[in-house]
Amino acid sequence: MTLVNNVTRFLDARKIRYTAFETVAEKLGALETARILNIDPAIVYKTIVITRQKPGKPILAVIPGTGQADLKLIAAAVGEKKVNLPTEKEAETLTGLQAGGISPLALINKGFQVVIDGSAKNLPELHVSGGQRGLNLALSPDDLAALTNARFALISTPLDAAGEK
Repeated sequence: MTLVNNVTRFLDARKIRYTAFETVAEKLGALETARILNIDPAIVYKTIVITRQKPGKPILAVIPGTGQADLKLIAAAVGEKKVNLPTEKEAETLTGLQAGGISPLALINKGFQVVIDGSAKNLPELHVSGGQRGLNLALSPDDLAALTNARFALISTPLDAAGEK
């Protein structure tokens, strides 16, 4: 039985096409998720919480699992001089979600600005967290952008084969 939560109910209510995948209910990285689901890691996107220098709601940067958030590119995309990467604990506190389950779909109407890496624009679908550990959702990047009021921008740089920038 596939997990059902507020995110899947929200998608169902809006008649958004998606596919749910259940994984182990522990913190998984995008590359691990891709390996478990036997899919291309370039289509598994991770949500990175980014904080602003000035007071304001954090930014959710949705980037490919094969990439790393580029703070300068993210700052430019949202019109900030500088942005910061909070600790995992701070990200959990800011979102109310556990790392490994942070999803822009679970934070709709919570005031977060969402930016999706431009690499997603031409994909037929991408995978994101379903708002809890153990739930991965595949959906159209355009649907994700429309639902989260996101924009597309180049905000990541590739990791090398060792997983480093």
